Amino acid sequence: MNWYVVYTKPKWEKKVAEQLQKRGIECYCPLITQIRQWSDRKKKVEVPLFNSYVFVQLAESDRNSVFDTVGVVRYLFWLGKPAIVRDEEINVIKKWLNSADTIDVAVASYQIGDSIQLESGPFSAQTATIQDMTNTHYVLVLESMGCVLKMKIKS
Repeated sequence: MNWYVVYTKPKWEKKVAEQLQKRGIECYCPLITQIRQWSDRKKKVEVPLFNSYVFVQLAESDRNSVFDTVGVVRYLFWLGKPAIVRDEEINVIKKWLNSADTIDVAVASYQIGDSIQLESGPFSAQTATIQDMTNTHYVLVLESMGCVLKMKIKS
């Protein structure tokens, strides 16, 4: 069975994942914890790592069953076919999210557009392109996985 990417309504990722699990469909919605600030308080909230995306694992013949779930819009397509995510890529995301360590990437001598090889952490041995650099974050494009990483610099 393959992993597919389901595109959801905005802010419906967790609801869709919960409904899919109730229907017995294997799904994965990677969540990260962020601190959000309101005018009167700060609060830790879990937000999806990928906005409007939920990964589902099912057979090709069962692909239409996800459309019975409220909040599912369509499948993500790549080159005219439903995008398939490899098991290794899902495992890398899970490993990265379960890792207690923050990945250190030193790009002081690099410039935007340079290609680098990540040497440590769950994305080790992956090639990334530097898209943006600020004083607090690096934005890296992992072309092999088709995603953009925003990495916070440890202070």
